[in-house]
Amino acid sequence: MSRTVPCSRSWSISEDSLKRYVQFASESCIQELLAASDTNRSGNSNNDGWKVLTLDNGVEISKRRSGSLHTFRSRWVLRSVSPQQFITVANAIDAAKQWDSDLVEARYIKEIEDNLSIIRLRFGDNSKPLFRNREFIVYERRQTMEDGTVVVAVASLPKEIAAGLHPKQNNSIRGLLLQSGWVVEKLEDNSCAVTYVVQLDPAGWLPKCFVNKFNTKLVMIIENLRKLAQACPIDAQI
Repeated sequence: MSRTVPCSRSWSISEDSLKRYVQFASESCIQELLAASDTNRSGNSNNDGWKVLTLDNGVEISKRRSGSLHTFRSRWVLRSVSPQQFITVANAIDAAKQWDSDLVEARYIKEIEDNLSIIRLRFGDNSKPLFRNREFIVYERRQTMEDGTVVVAVASLPKEIAAGLHPKQNNSIRGLLLQSGWVVEKLEDNSCAVTYVVQLDPAGWLPKCFVNKFNTKLVMIIENLRKLAQACPIDAQI
């Protein structure tokens, strides 16, 4: 079934309705991220359908089938990098192009609360095939749990709501980031363990080989984030 048909409908909803929807959706996403992190800590990635793709230089990347889509998960430990340092880098929208070379534009559309925002991500014609000429309208929620674990949940708004907030421009294809985010756990010696989860529907037909090789992009992102986080000031705040 083709996914290239553009969305012709848009919904105009109130600020309160948008806030309630995003709060509910992001809470569900946070729980999914925490569950994925818990499964990974158990040391048996075969549980819950996870299959290890690569394990190299302390970085594990796994994949789980979700219907016709695939969810990717990576986990690694950053020595002498605090959760605050890592999240400051990973959450800095102005610096996002430094760790994801495919990203052309990232900007805030709406601030809903101090820890809850709507963002537009745009990837250009020269991006890798999985992201080429795609744009995503996503919410981003940041939450610190009681044990100090920091969770950042990011996922697309429904296309009708996204179209009402920000109409699709030019010939770009609006993709769906179904579930993604970071779980950053504090370790001893001011270090942290990072779990990253992403489930993506880029929209439009793509050869399976491109989707299945998404782990290559994850490795690149991880290495870029590692370098940026290690260079981040120690007293960085979330």
